Amino acid sequence: MFSSQKNRTILLISVGILFYFLTAYFLDRTNFTQLIVQYLILFIPFWYLITKEKNNFTLLVAISILFRLVFLFAIPNLSQDFYRFIWDGRLILEGLNPYISLPETFIKKGNFPIIEAIDLYDGMGTLNGSHYTNYPPINQLSFLLAAIFAKTSILWSIVVLRLQIILADIGIIYFGKKILEKLNIPIHHIFLYALNPFIIIELTGNLHFESVMLFFLVWSLYLLLQRKWIWAALIFGLSVSVKLIPLLFLPLFYQWFTKDKKTTGVLKFLSFSAIIIGLNVLLFLPFLSSNLLSNYLDSVGLWFQNFEFNASIYYIAREIGTLFRGYNEIAIIGKILPVFTIIFLAIITFFRKNNSPQQLLTALLFGLSFYYFMATTVHPWYIASLVLLSVFTKYRYPIVWSVVIILSYQAYANNPWQENAWFILLEYLLVYGVLFWEIIQLKRNSLSIK
Repeated sequence: MFSSQKNRTILLISVGILFYFLTAYFLDRTNFTQLIVQYLILFIPFWYLITKEKNNFTLLVAISILFRLVFLFAIPNLSQDFYRFIWDGRLILEGLNPYISLPETFIKKGNFPIIEAIDLYDGMGTLNGSHYTNYPPINQLSFLLAAIFAKTSILWSIVVLRLQIILADIGIIYFGKKILEKLNIPIHHIFLYALNPFIIIELTGNLHFESVMLFFLVWSLYLLLQRKWIWAALIFGLSVSVKLIPLLFLPLFYQWFTKDKKTTGVLKFLSFSAIIIGLNVLLFLPFLSSNLLSNYLDSVGLWFQNFEFNASIYYIAREIGTLFRGYNEIAIIGKILPVFTIIFLAIITFFRKNNSPQQLLTALLFGLSFYYFMATTVHPWYIASLVLLSVFTKYRYPIVWSVVIILSYQAYANNPWQENAWFILLEYLLVYGVLFWEIIQLKRNSLSIK
């Protein structure tokens, strides 16, 4: 019955739809066994489709959209961040500033400025509700759109948010294909991102806006390859205004601009950076207040000095520090590790060739990877950027990471949640193992060519 490729394709598309449906509507993140079994099964149609149907680009686009639409009316079950998204959007719609307003303050005072305030606060949790928002202005615009079209329904707000993420992923496929064509890389490689179960579940399913950030980033990179650097800077600025993480990439563009004429190149690089930073300053102006900067920096700083989840190098440093000091020194270690990231970025900025498009994209991949290797907190959806960047390079360790990062969810099987060091160790052994193997293999290949 399933002897022909067409029948096998239909079968595996059906398997994908079924298991995405089960994941979207019948999964509790505390049920780790169900989660990991369904998750790993979904990689079977993923791998089959991008290997056996790689020449049918239209079909793969249609399947990518279809799998995402399965989640359209699902309430995210692996993350509760979306409650804060909806809260912020409705707050702005009421003319209130989310950067200077704490949800818990309204709740404690019994002042409910938005519809379904209690439900949204209970959903986001007291930890989220006790901190100022750290989502930049363009991200807030996405939340505002959900409030405009669905300010009285959490479910319909979710639908509006999800449609934006799906549209962003379609844009990523469009510009990703163009970049692959320009780099002479097979265009079906974009589906390592677009059909990846990790991407579909974490971004479309759990409503993380890395998709929107990456849409602007890949659009900007395409414009840069077209030598339209001013437009590239403006679009890059929008990417930063969704998530701040692309700011890490700025130094890595230095060689790109200075590869031809040093003096004019430096001026272009500085102008490129100034446009990006200036645009973000302008986008924050509508929210300007005396407490804006301090509140925002405090919220961002929490991720470095207070929170820890699914880390690698940090956990080793933490254990060494505890051994000598007798307690967890995250406040100190969380300040030291970013220094190593800055040093690494400086090294690959000035001492590694980043002149060609592929060299630049590989530098972006390594720079961001190192940042996450040093981070105190690595939530699963963070590595979506690595998955997309890897599509344009020869490295596939982020694809492996997208498979094994599901092990981090084992922490939520415990009440209260608690990480299992063996699962984290297994995750990073596989990631680092594949990374070093790829570096060695590519080094050998380059030497053999010479």
